[in-house]
Amino acid sequence: MINVIWMLLLVTGIITAAVRGKIEVVTEAAMEAAQTSVTISIEIIGVMALWLGIMKIAEKGGLINFIARGLRPVTRFLFPSIPKDHPAMGPIIMNISANVLGLGNAATPFGLKAMQELQKTNPNKKVASDAMCTFLALNTSCITILPATVLAIRVAANSANPTEIVGTTIFATTIGTIVALTADRFLRGMSR
Repeated sequence: MINVIWMLLLVTGIITAAVRGKIEVVTEAAMEAAQTSVTISIEIIGVMALWLGIMKIAEKGGLINFIARGLRPVTRFLFPSIPKDHPAMGPIIMNISANVLGLGNAATPFGLKAMQELQKTNPNKKVASDAMCTFLALNTSCITILPATVLAIRVAANSANPTEIVGTTIFATTIGTIVALTADRFLRGMSR
């Protein structure tokens, strides 16, 4: 459906430009947007590489296991069906850590690994388990304390104050996480 919406927007823009006799504006805008996207992407690579490296060092150095032990009461509450020292807990903690730092791209591989591990404990392989649903709700709405990727984009776009979004990001993502986890618990209770 989203593809249809985008296609309608593009076609409408092209037709409007053609009717007004300014079709060259479409070409200029497309070229400028392509150049800007490449420039911003290259500038973000540095930030992403830095944080991915830090996350890998934290994983190899045992920091993630230390954090996982500290977060065990929270994760036990959120994921009561996962055994105490299950391999899924590491990727779940890594995913949450990356999301808290605003590194959605870095969180994705950990999320996929967590889902693979959670699927191993799932008795019905054709239906998502409670833990999988909770993880998906948490992953989608995770609290973001430092939106690193968005800050990098704002810096690359020469924002006058790139950090002004931090407070509202923390507030909005906290509310989103509370709502998602509440809905997860509520809907889970209704399905029984």
